[in-house]
Amino acid sequence: MMEPLVEVRGLTIEFPMRAGLLRAVNEADFVIPKGQITALVGESGSGKSTMASAIMRAISVPGRVAGGSITFDGRDVMSLGKKELQAYKWEQVSMVFQAAQNALNPVARIKDQIIETFRAHSKSYTEKQMVDKARNLLDYVRLDPDRVLNSFPHELSGGMKQRVMIAFSLLLDPQLVILDEPTTALDVITQAYIFDILKKIHKDMNITMLLLTHDIGVVAKAADRVGVMYAGNVVEAGDVYDMFKRPKHPYTAKLMKAVPSLYEDVSERKGIPGSPPDLLNMPPGCPFHPRCEYAHAKCKEENPIKVYTPAGHEVACHLYPNPESVAEVRTS
Repeated sequence: MMEPLVEVRGLTIEFPMRAGLLRAVNEADFVIPKGQITALVGESGSGKSTMASAIMRAISVPGRVAGGSITFDGRDVMSLGKKELQAYKWEQVSMVFQAAQNALNPVARIKDQIIETFRAHSKSYTEKQMVDKARNLLDYVRLDPDRVLNSFPHELSGGMKQRVMIAFSLLLDPQLVILDEPTTALDVITQAYIFDILKKIHKDMNITMLLLTHDIGVVAKAADRVGVMYAGNVVEAGDVYDMFKRPKHPYTAKLMKAVPSLYEDVSERKGIPGSPPDLLNMPPGCPFHPRCEYAHAKCKEENPIKVYTPAGHEVACHLYPNPESVAEVRTS
C-alpha cells in the first residue's frame, strides 16, 4: 500500500440522544493512501459521512470524538488550533457535499460565493486572482465561466451545480477532496459525466480523493482502494480488485453478490436478509452476527479484532484469527 495521507486509528464518535448514547463510529481504523481514490462504502447510517466529518474536523454539536486519533500527512488533526484549523479546511482538505442544491446559497450569485469562500480561508488572493482562478476551474469542469459566475443556483441544472461544487473544492489547491455521494439525484448520463471529470482531476492534479457511496458500481469504476462500513465499524478494507474478486468479510461478500450482472439471471441476485442494527441498541459481539450465515458463539459475545496482511488487506471477522487465515478462508 502507498504512503498514507490520512490515518484514522481507533476513532469513536458519539451523539447523546434522549433514548441513550448513539455510537455512530466505533473504534474505527481507516487509511487513505496518497495519490489514490479511496472509496468508503456502506448502507445509509453506517457511519461514512460521520467519519468524513471527523476528518474535516466538522462533527456537529452535540456529537463528539470520544476516542482515537486522526493524522493528516503526519499531523494530529484533533490538536489543531483555530488558525491551523482554518488553513486545514479547504487549503488541505475540502469537501463536495451531498445534494449540491443544498450546499449553495440560493440568494447569492456563484461569483460572490466563490469570493466569500476564498476570503474565509485564505488572505493571499486579490479579488481579480480569485475570479481568474474560478474562471479557470469552471472551464476545467466544462462549464461556461461567464454564464455560471453571474448565475444564481436556481438558474443552473443539478449536474451544473454539482460541477460548481467540484470547482469550489479545488479553489485552494487541497491535497484531499472528500466527495459525499457526488452523483445523488442525477441521471445516469450526468453521473458518468461527473465521474469522467473527477478521474481527470485525479490524474491531472494528482489529488487524493475519498469517495463516500452506497453504490458498489461506482466503487468498481472509480476507486483504487475501498473500505466497507457496517453499523459504525470498518469491517474490511483493501485493494478494489481484491475486494471484488476475493471479499473476506461475510458482509462484503453479500454486498458483492447483490450487484447484478449483464451475463447472469437477475432473479438469482439476492439482498442481505434482515436489517442493520439499531445504533442505540446494539447487539453484543459482532454487529453483523444476526445476519451472518457464518456466525457462531464467539461472534455473539466478542467484537472481532482486525487483522492486517502484508499486502494491505484488513478484515475484522472471527473467521480470520490471524493474517495467514485471510488467504486460507473464503466467504465468496
